[in-house]
Amino acid sequence: MNDAPARFPSDDAAISEAAAGAVLTIDLGAIRENYRRLRKQLGGARCAGVLKADGYGLGAAQVASALMKEGCDIFFVALLGEGIALRKAIGAGPDIYVLNGLPPGSELEAVAARLCPVVNSGAQLKAWRAMAQGFAHGLPAAIQVDSGMSRLGMAPMEVEAVAGDASAFDGVDVRYVMSHLACADEPRHPANGQQRLAFERLRAMLPEAPASLANSSGIFLGSPYHYDLARPGAALYGINPTPGEPNPMLPVVHLQAKVAQTRKVEKGAGIGYGHSYHAQGPLSLATISFGYADGWLRRSVSAAWFADVRLPFLGRVSMDSIILDISALPAGRLAEGDLVELLGPSQSVDDAAGHAGTIGYEVLASLGSRFHRRYVGG
Repeated sequence: MNDAPARFPSDDAAISEAAAGAVLTIDLGAIRENYRRLRKQLGGARCAGVLKADGYGLGAAQVASALMKEGCDIFFVALLGEGIALRKAIGAGPDIYVLNGLPPGSELEAVAARLCPVVNSGAQLKAWRAMAQGFAHGLPAAIQVDSGMSRLGMAPMEVEAVAGDASAFDGVDVRYVMSHLACADEPRHPANGQQRLAFERLRAMLPEAPASLANSSGIFLGSPYHYDLARPGAALYGINPTPGEPNPMLPVVHLQAKVAQTRKVEKGAGIGYGHSYHAQGPLSLATISFGYADGWLRRSVSAAWFADVRLPFLGRVSMDSIILDISALPAGRLAEGDLVELLGPSQSVDDAAGHAGTIGYEVLASLGSRFHRRYVGG
C-alpha cells in the first residue's frame, strides 16, 4: 500500500490563541542560527536538514523555508508521504530524500514529486532501476549501507552482491552513499570507529559518489566523520547533540499552557485519577488545559513554571489536563487564562525528557496539533 501524503499540522486552519489550551512558540531565527553553527563545525562539508515527523513536530514547511534562507538545499524526510507534502509546500528546487526508501509500487509517485529515494535493499534498488529504464536521464538516489546499526541499509552481503553485478545501477544516478551512526552521542563508544571503518569498506564497493555518515551528534565526533554531507536533525531544533556537555545549540521552542481553574484543598484530599497523590496539608492547586493528548508524556514527573517559581505536577497526567501545586505563589497571583511555562528558559526540552525517562527527540515529536502556534524570527 502506498503512503498517503502526510498532512502537516501547520496546514490546518490556525487555532487562535483565545481558543487554544496551550501556546507553542517556535523560533525560526534560532533554527537558522543552529544551522549556521553546525555548518561552521563541519568546515567544508555540506549540511542538510532533516525534517522527518513534520520537522520534529515544529512544522516541516516553516522550518524548510527558514533553512533555505541559509542556503540549505538538501532535505531528508522519513516517509514518502512526508516527502510529497514537503514538495508541495516548498516547490521545486531543493533535493528531498526519503530515508525509509519507497514502499513497493510507489516509485511513480516519488518520480512525480521529484523525490530521491534512499535505497536500503537490493529489492528497492531493483525496483528503482526498473523505473529508471523509462527515463533517458536516469533517476537520482542515495544508497544506504548498514555499517553496524542493523536498522536500515544494505547488509554487507547485499553490497557484495550488487558490487558483482555490472548492471545493478543501470539508470540510477547515485548522488550519495550513506550510513547512520548508532552511538554518536557517546563519543568514546567503540562502535563509532567500527562503523566508520565498515562504512569505508562498503562504500568502496559501490559506484563512486559523495559520502554521508554524520547525524547531529556525529558532527561533533570530528572531521573523520564529516565526509561530504552531514544530516543533522535534533540539533537544529535545540536538542543537545553533546549529552553531558554544555548545549552548543540555541533553544527553539517555548511551550506555555493555560490555567483552566484554580482551587484550594484540605489535607487528605485525593488528587487526580486513582488518587495517586493525597494532599499532605492545605494546598492551592491549578489545573492547566494540557495533557497527554497534546503530547506531554503521561509518565512525566515534572513541573511548570510561573514568574520563576516551580509548580510541581501532582497526581497523574490526564488526557487534557494536569494539576499543579501553586502553593508557593501568593494567593491570587495565578488566575484562569494565565500561561505557565512547560518548555522554555526554566525547563529545556532535554530537561523535560529527563523527567519522563526519555530523550528530547520524543518530547518534540510527540507535540500535538491543538496548540496556537507562533512562528518568530523567521
